[in-house]
Amino acid sequence: MLLPAEKELRSVLARFAEVRIRHDLQPTGHSSRELEDITNTLCVMTGTKTIDEALADADDQLEQLRAGRHATTGTAPILAA
Repeated sequence: MLLPAEKELRSVLARFAEVRIRHDLQPTGHSSRELEDITNTLCVMTGTKTIDEALADADDQLEQLRAGRHATTGTAPILAA
């Protein structure tokens, strides 16, 4: 399976969070359709069938990308307190 570009994956995750929060605060027919659309997009990007699987897979993919970046540069990640 092809992995999405990190920038695209982060963008879709941010959009999902935005739509989800807006829908949870003030649900409408429009927000429901938006949430369904962005959920489907995230599932397709990650090759999963549920939003829980998609979010977990997206986290795994971002971790792989982060680890790959650090392996390439030879630097250890900096952890913030």
